[in-house]
Amino acid sequence: MDPIFFGRGVKALRLRKRWRQDDLAAAAHVSRGVIARIEQGHAARVTVETLDKVAGVLGGRVTCRLTWNGEGLDRLLDAEHAAIVEAVVRTLRSADWLVATEVSFNHFGERGSIDVLAFRPEARVVLVIEVKSVVPDIQGTLVTLDRKERLAKEIARERGWDAMAVARLLVIRDNRTARRRIEAHAATFGNAFPDRAIDVRRWLASPESGRPLRGLWFLSGESQAVAKQRVRRAGHSRERDSCQDS
Repeated sequence: MDPIFFGRGVKALRLRKRWRQDDLAAAAHVSRGVIARIEQGHAARVTVETLDKVAGVLGGRVTCRLTWNGEGLDRLLDAEHAAIVEAVVRTLRSADWLVATEVSFNHFGERGSIDVLAFRPEARVVLVIEVKSVVPDIQGTLVTLDRKERLAKEIARERGWDAMAVARLLVIRDNRTARRRIEAHAATFGNAFPDRAIDVRRWLASPESGRPLRGLWFLSGESQAVAKQRVRRAGHSRERDSCQDS
């Protein structure tokens, strides 16, 4: 919690009601000194229970949330997320990608963590992968992924990976709810992630720096089991087509 912001918020809501500090104190059954302390930016010295009472009479609500490494704690608590990440890692390694997971970064004040960062040396392509067990907040996810993509070359360079191009892939746990939500925002997701299904698998098997992937990939328990084989088959299919053409 930012105590300065909290205090400013309490004062703004109090003035909106045209209350004095005494009025708010009486309504919340606390002393005027407590109200003054909160509004002066010292909410950290007040119990959460008292803060909640003060916010409640103003029509607000206090929520407490523990965070770590950006969204890292949510991921740590999310077993489904971990299972999908494991499936993605197996798939990439079977296609000769170098892979790192939960890659933390702090560049010029921009901090966060990349679920999966992968690199194909011969193509000099770095791939930023965001994994979601549920369909995320759309705009928030796009902004976050754009930021990670922008920083990806520098993050890769720190690992000794000399990338010429950056690709991105959003992996979502496959279920009806997820597909319905993606369909409801088809234009937004279609513009941000035009590559799907077979195109994603083919690109992972044979990445091209001149055409970086912009993919959305659904993975379920069943698809995770066969994802590695599909990537291999996509690569073999491309090789056969090349031999037939030559």
